[in-house]
Amino acid sequence: MKTFRPQPGFVVQAYRYALDPNAAQEQALCSHCGAARAAYNWAVGWVTASWWQRRAEETYGVCEEELTEWRPWSLPSLRKAFNETKHTDPGFAGWWAENSKEAYSTGLANASAAFDNYAKSKNGKRKGARMGAPRFKAKRKARLSCRFTTGTIRVEQDGRHVTLPRLGTLRTHEPALKLLTRVQAGTARILSATVRHERGRWLVSFQVEVKRDLERVARPNVAVGIDLGVKTLAVMADSTGEVRTVPNPGHYDRARGQLRRASRIVSRRQGPDRRTGRKPSKRWEKANTALGKVHHRVANLREDALHKLTTAVAAEYGTVVAEDLNVAGMLKNRRLARRIADAGFGEIRRQLDYKTGQRHATRLVVANRWYPSSKTCSGCGAVKAKLLLHVRTYECDACHLVIDRDHNAALNLAALAAAAVTGTGVAGDQGTTQAVSKPRGADQKTRATRPRRKAEAGRAGGAALPHQRQTEARDRTQAEALTLW
Repeated sequence: MKTFRPQPGFVVQAYRYALDPNAAQEQALCSHCGAARAAYNWAVGWVTASWWQRRAEETYGVCEEELTEWRPWSLPSLRKAFNETKHTDPGFAGWWAENSKEAYSTGLANASAAFDNYAKSKNGKRKGARMGAPRFKAKRKARLSCRFTTGTIRVEQDGRHVTLPRLGTLRTHEPALKLLTRVQAGTARILSATVRHERGRWLVSFQVEVKRDLERVARPNVAVGIDLGVKTLAVMADSTGEVRTVPNPGHYDRARGQLRRASRIVSRRQGPDRRTGRKPSKRWEKANTALGKVHHRVANLREDALHKLTTAVAAEYGTVVAEDLNVAGMLKNRRLARRIADAGFGEIRRQLDYKTGQRHATRLVVANRWYPSSKTCSGCGAVKAKLLLHVRTYECDACHLVIDRDHNAALNLAALAAAAVTGTGVAGDQGTTQAVSKPRGADQKTRATRPRRKAEAGRAGGAALPHQRQTEARDRTQAEALTLW
């Protein structure tokens, strides 16, 4: 699979449109996506066959030099092996010529990437959760998707049709004039197109290399701090002292009634059963489609709201300060997981990252995860040792400031922008060895609450325990309270 690197002044972005194919075109789309799945399964079986063969030979005492050779899983190797066997393989002979070669290339490329990820994860070279070996894709569960990188890929002159290899001209559900105008002006070049079926609708996504100049923001000398929350989606405080509140739309909560009724209807229909091989009834398929439409509408509303918020922020302020939240850890809270997922904290951060760097002349400052934005007083800088989540009003013990908790956190984040440039020595400065003097509760230190540990510390004459010394060493090495992107 080719990797496109944009030229200076160019960015790679996607233009996605819904399709309105007729019956014959929809059948061709399903055939191409099925061919991609079949090629993926062939590649997985072809590579893993050598693994099982070697394992069987080892049980018979075959020496290492005489074992079956490992089959490579690079994309050129898979393509070469597939082209040699597609004419005689019973799974492809007789029908492989009905689809574009790009369909099979899509499956082979996905299989190659899956094996690469598995190997890197097993060797410890890939971040994230441990990945297992690639498995076969089931027809009833696999996502219908196919990518085209060569051939005729264009938007027609009327802006209401797109042309793809072997599929011909397909009508779009909405005009594609924005992409067509850029292509005609010479400021965009289509690199590839991917068709996908999601919740009852076919979509086409164009990967486009676009010439984009940075746009000047409305208030270049103003910095804003954004504090995300559940009750209120975002509280924005800028360096001029202005505070704005963005309410949480709660799209999922508002649609829970519809989802409950639609799910009840689905549960009362005869659905599929793997144990008995029972196929779903027509009424179950119809009810399940209606349930998917409700979920799709909620996802679209959430995406639209987040895009409008991040676009407005990136286009107005010269510096944006956001938090590096541990969203995966926050989702483990069973009382707030649904609302945190509905708010989309990670999506807001992702959109701000590319919109500030590729579209506007905006600087993005990401506060460190351990920076105590809520515990720090925005008036005098004092830090509370502990601030429970249900306490929504911040009361400073030093200067007696009383302010809303989220407003206080947003003001502290906005102050980080000036601290990062001037280096005033407050929390968030680059190059400082200690963020701010804080008693406890605002860093990574864990408190020993079990009586046994307290007794051991007492018997040791007040000496620090080994785990306490390790924690203190970690605290000393945490030099910066923010990261500049």
